[in-house]
Formats: sequence, C-alpha cells, structure tokens
Amino acid sequence: MTRLAAFALLLVLQAACALVFMGDILLSAFGIYPAPLSWGMRELLEIGAGLGLLLGLVLGTLLVLRAVRDLKRAEARLERASAAFVDLLNARFDQWGLTAAERDVALFAIKGLSVQEMARLRETSEGTIKAQTAAIYRKANVTGRPQLLSLFIEDLMGTDRSNPAEIESSA
Repeated sequence: MTRLAAFALLLVLQAACALVFMGDILLSAFGIYPAPLSWGMRELLEIGAGLGLLLGLVLGTLLVLRAVRDLKRAEARLERASAAFVDLLNARFDQWGLTAAERDVALFAIKGLSVQEMARLRETSEGTIKAQTAAIYRKANVTGRPQLLSLFIEDLMGTDRSNPAEIESSA
C-alpha cells in the first residue's frame, strides 16, 4: 500500500468513526429522527467507532514517524551532497591555483551574485572584482560565468567535458 493510500484510508476511517459519534447530533440538528437502535447495537457501534479512532491514532502515529524518519534521511543525503559539492569546489579551485580572494569571488559568481554585490561583500572595488573574475575564468579555461557554472554541473552529472559524445549522450 502506498503512503498516499494509507493516508486516504486513515482519513476515511477516522471520518466514518467521527460520524458515528456525531450522527445523533447532526441528525437532530437537521430535524431527522430515525428509528432508535437497540442499546446492544448502539454499544457495538460505539465500541467499533472507538476502536476505529484508536486504530486511526496508531496508524497516524506510524505514518508521522515514518515521514519524520524519511525527512531525516533526506536531510542526511542533502548534507552529504552539500559536503561533496564543497569538496568538488575546493578540488577545482586547487586544480586552478586560485588565491583565497579568487576562491571567494568564484564562489560568489557560482552563487549568482552581481559584481556590485561581490564588491560590497568583499569590501573592495568593482574593478578589483572584475579583474579577479577575469583571472578565475582564465585559470578555469572558460569565457564567463555560465561556462564556469557548467563545469560544476558537468562534474555533478559525471560527464567529461573533453568528450563531446558523452555530453550529447547524457542530454
């Protein structure tokens, strides 16, 4: 059973059980007075509805616990992926021989910051940022920010930039 089907079944079960308990009130509110049930039948109906609500509580708890567990797993995978991306960035920056300032600017460029934003954050002039980005692009053997970003995307996708056939086959 899929998780969505389990949630749907849980909602239907709890709605039916709640309707049993709310039935008398709803019927009298609308002026409908059906033939009364025997006490034995009424007790069985209420015991069944109570058990249904308890079962709904148990199933709901299990579904929430499972969702929390899945969320923690997803967060752990995201954390590992983030660490791997940082390792990838540092490996490329080392390979290109970037200075500490160039590493900061390269990271800002990858994040999509403008030259003005980079200059403000680095507390330097826009001319310095432009010179640093030019040095980064030269060292990375790219012509601009889109190509710089594509290097990292290709690394994450596992494609080899020097092999155009591999790039085309992965597209």
